[in-house]
Amino acid sequence: MQAEGEEVAEVKITSVTTRIVNAEMRNWVFVRIETNMSGLYGWGEATLEWKTRAVAGAIEDLAPLLIGKDPRDIEQLVRILKKHSFWRLGVIGMSAISGIEIALWDIMGKWLNVPVWRLLGGKVRDKVAVYTHLGLGDMRAVYETLDAEPLIQRAHDVVAKGYRAFKAVFIPYTHYHAPPPDVDKVGRMMEALRASVGNSIEIMVDFHGRPASASAALAYIEALAPSRPMFVEEVLPPGDTAGLIEIAKKTSIPLATGERLVDRLEFNDLFQSRAVDIAQPDICHCGGLLEAKKIAAMAEAVSIGVAPHNPLGPIAGVAALHFAVSTPNHVIQEEMVGAVPWYFDVVQGPIRMVDGFWQVPEAPGLGIEVDEAVCAKHPFAPEIIHTVNAVMDDGTIVDW
Repeated sequence: MQAEGEEVAEVKITSVTTRIVNAEMRNWVFVRIETNMSGLYGWGEATLEWKTRAVAGAIEDLAPLLIGKDPRDIEQLVRILKKHSFWRLGVIGMSAISGIEIALWDIMGKWLNVPVWRLLGGKVRDKVAVYTHLGLGDMRAVYETLDAEPLIQRAHDVVAKGYRAFKAVFIPYTHYHAPPPDVDKVGRMMEALRASVGNSIEIMVDFHGRPASASAALAYIEALAPSRPMFVEEVLPPGDTAGLIEIAKKTSIPLATGERLVDRLEFNDLFQSRAVDIAQPDICHCGGLLEAKKIAAMAEAVSIGVAPHNPLGPIAGVAALHFAVSTPNHVIQEEMVGAVPWYFDVVQGPIRMVDGFWQVPEAPGLGIEVDEAVCAKHPFAPEIIHTVNAVMDDGTIVDW
């Protein structure tokens, strides 16, 4: 975008808008930032389940703080969005900021004619390990497969597509007690999964914060342990650091959490506890790429790896790719490329998997183009509310 020897022009933001794309399981929230320079614009993503209109409204509310500002002053602009909003923003506001911030990096990379990962510290690996979910993006398959036979079939489908790692969600809805029949069933399902795919495939198990007590979570972890999961995720609801500490003392299975933390201070408390082995910030919720880099650096200082949460859309996937290429303590990347058949039609970009690894992109910025005509074919629609299923037999509402 900037020619050699050319005088640096004054670059200003002229508009911040959203595009909503219904991808069945989620409404993807794309952010487009335009500047006063012809052809210089950026794309980001601020997708947040069941909060689509709230996030889009937050972006509209934040936009006036950016108009007329230089898009290359990324950290300063994020500070403006946080400080001048007065109220603490929570997950809706932070998701809005994240989408904006990612778009600013896209602009910066295009301006300098380099891929975003070069601006985030440069390349620290030659390829990025990735994993997907059983069901390949089918929300009902992901969250409602609680029997061994379909679980095994879906595992074979994922491995057949070239993945070397996958995550499953088959912990039952639980309150403060894990009934022995449920625990035994979880153990049998994990054993069947391991037997069906062998030891060369990594398996992760997402508890989704369903157990309400450390003892209930630990009962399931012990049932999974013989089959050696790569890690178990969100074994307790977010914020129960004391419970995580107790579990960590009693298991050798790596613990992962962090997708529902949206403030660096929340991560700091978690890291100081040494209760987890893997941190899972979501780049589209925690404040964007630079904030995720800061969180990763904090984790690295206490020997914790990062495996960012990302079951979102294609721009989120590309942002995660640039983050992974440039982050030393990155372990593995969650992705949802199979979410819809037209995933690569709506956003053309650099995601390319070879033998279970994403390849390093070289195009300027994020390296994407959004086909707005395809976006328009998939307008906003209400998402399926899976949380209504999180009810015990006696009517008690529990964590989804």
